[in-house]
Amino acid sequence: MAPRVAAIWRYPVKSMLGERLTECEVGPAGLSGDRAYALIDLEDGKVASAKSPHKWAALLSCRASLMEGSEAAPIAQISLPDGSQVRSDDPDIDDVLSKVCGRPVHLASSAPDGGAFEEVWPDIDGLAPQQVIDGTNIGTDPDGEKISRFPLGSAAPAGTFFDLSVLHLMTMETLVHLQSLAPGASFDVRRYRPNVLVQTDSEPGFVENEWVDSTVRLGDTVEVSITLPTMRCVMTTLAQEDLPQDRETLRTIASANRLKIKGMGTWACAGVYGDVAQPGVVRVGDAVALP
Repeated sequence: MAPRVAAIWRYPVKSMLGERLTECEVGPAGLSGDRAYALIDLEDGKVASAKSPHKWAALLSCRASLMEGSEAAPIAQISLPDGSQVRSDDPDIDDVLSKVCGRPVHLASSAPDGGAFEEVWPDIDGLAPQQVIDGTNIGTDPDGEKISRFPLGSAAPAGTFFDLSVLHLMTMETLVHLQSLAPGASFDVRRYRPNVLVQTDSEPGFVENEWVDSTVRLGDTVEVSITLPTMRCVMTTLAQEDLPQDRETLRTIASANRLKIKGMGTWACAGVYGDVAQPGVVRVGDAVALP
């Protein structure tokens, strides 16, 4: 089978569950409407991220989608844990989401200058360079695990809510390979939040590792410059929908695919990040031209 686009996901609100699409416009800021919003913690000014689960695990109990036809001026519809729905333009949206999160928040459409988020390091060897963990440390969480502070979007357009780059690609072959390494763990693609899931014609394995510093074409027009492997974090281990909490998923990656990233040290990785070199439309079923 020739490589193809197997699935597309967009996440209109950072760290909330997102929506599966059949097609989407792709521009300089990635998929249209992706990470259009994020919550800002009104107590410390940081951007809410489920990478700090003691504070923000509630975000994974909410699901966001874009209102049809609102891509140019995104309006998010958010399904809450109790089954009710709200919109990003509702006048009381901050109050509603503050109650869900248990702390005062503001739903923002643009990242503040100097925007930052927190990330917890689970007790798993090999996730990241120790000097990075120690050098960014701001304390510990209630379980005694270290917390880091990182700036938003060092490889993304200013004012956006991406942790690093605007596009995240992953292959089905990587997920199949990981499952073979730890049959008792749950390597569901939802844990990894790729924008585009690719099915290749290769054997199971970390096939994306070979794409770094190359270009991947999605469909007829979209070209993605693959910049670096995707460093994996505690978020992949968290419970969501019918998926249980499972740290073995991350432990397996840390033991099986630690990659040296130029200028950044060695990290546990699965998937790749990229920049949009050529915009266009991506559709499920599109052919994928690999390096």
